[in-house]
Amino acid sequence: MIATSGKDITYHLTHPLGRLQQSRGRRRKRPGPALVVLSIRKFRYTMAFAQAQSFDRRSFLQAGLTAAGVALAARPAFGQTRRRLAPVKVSRDRIIRELVGLRPYRDQGYRVEAEKAGTKLIIHNYGHGGAGITLSWGTAVEAIDLLKDLPAPPQTRPNQKQASRRFAVIGCGVNGLSTALMLQRRYSDGTPNVTIYARELPPDTTSNIAGGFWSPTGVYDQDYATPTFIEAFHKSTRTANRAFQLMVGKEYGVRWIDTFSLHRAEISLVGGLPGGDDLYPNRTVHRDPDNYFGAPIVRQYSTMLIEPQVYLSKLLHDFYAAGGKLVVKEFKDREEVLRLSEQVIFNCTGLGSHSLFNDDKLIPVRGQLAVLLPQPEVDYCYLGAGYMFPRTDGIILGGTFEPNNWSLTPNPITTTQILNNHTEMMKGVK
Repeated sequence: MIATSGKDITYHLTHPLGRLQQSRGRRRKRPGPALVVLSIRKFRYTMAFAQAQSFDRRSFLQAGLTAAGVALAARPAFGQTRRRLAPVKVSRDRIIRELVGLRPYRDQGYRVEAEKAGTKLIIHNYGHGGAGITLSWGTAVEAIDLLKDLPAPPQTRPNQKQASRRFAVIGCGVNGLSTALMLQRRYSDGTPNVTIYARELPPDTTSNIAGGFWSPTGVYDQDYATPTFIEAFHKSTRTANRAFQLMVGKEYGVRWIDTFSLHRAEISLVGGLPGGDDLYPNRTVHRDPDNYFGAPIVRQYSTMLIEPQVYLSKLLHDFYAAGGKLVVKEFKDREEVLRLSEQVIFNCTGLGSHSLFNDDKLIPVRGQLAVLLPQPEVDYCYLGAGYMFPRTDGIILGGTFEPNNWSLTPNPITTTQILNNHTEMMKGVK
């Protein structure tokens, strides 16, 4: 167990996918299986992550199962074949790198909003929490839709060709690139009218550190998000899912992959998968602990896995191929942003908006990863007491969720806990 201490609160990491238990010197009821709540003083960070419930194999085995449960788990459902799971080789000497990323999170959810600033129009698109890649195409469309009511540039002389619309995009992570590409698709006029301004480019962006697992989770707190936001979120989720389906293949580094989420109780299956069950084909439930991770209940489904190194490089290539311009530049403050020549500016700076646009509602949620040598034979993901994503550049083991932690230095204690969690998980893979 990992603990981080504040002035008067200690947080124990009981689930790397987001469950934190708060201690104040008295016993507290653990959060329900389908809702993960992180509390840090007045901070609340909720993830509707029903499929990734905290799982401890040893506890399951010690607790045992009811007679009915054992009878049900003793054999697979009629006609259901057992899937072979190649074990992940978890060991410290297989670590090839350790990574830390800071997720840009807001209790209210991501910010897609237009703001008038003198003669300029700023359209914000940031704060996606743990779903930056997942939601990128959806919120790009959501942001650009705010231009629909924007009048066209005026003609300065009779019979003159209408002036070109010119756009600035700040940030070259997945949301900056997706927004820039969508602008090119909608407003291309044969001129290089979209310019990205960014301090870091792929492969040095926060998006490059992401796991790349398609799942719209860790985005908002239900107690703070408005019904209007929830509606927009669900629409963007489906827009993004369809966009990634059209990119499946080696060129973009996107593929479908079987996923197994581990559960302790039937109630954890209530509520379905994030964004809607229909977004995840090949759904089934296993009650066969002898063959599936030692867990009494395992939900299997398919989703998409995105290789950030391949994907972001291809998006940048597409942007250049469509005539895009890129300027490496760091902005000190909002006033410097407003000095850009473009009249419409898309802010896709992620966590940078905390200081650049004085958004105090935006906080970092730190995540640490251990990356092992690649194993081509591992062709599945799992979510339990940690998560595992098998990419071509390595086996991704995570993860941690530490709100308001700005440190980018890997914590060796955290690395040890990640390895221990996944070693325990592999004891249930035969």
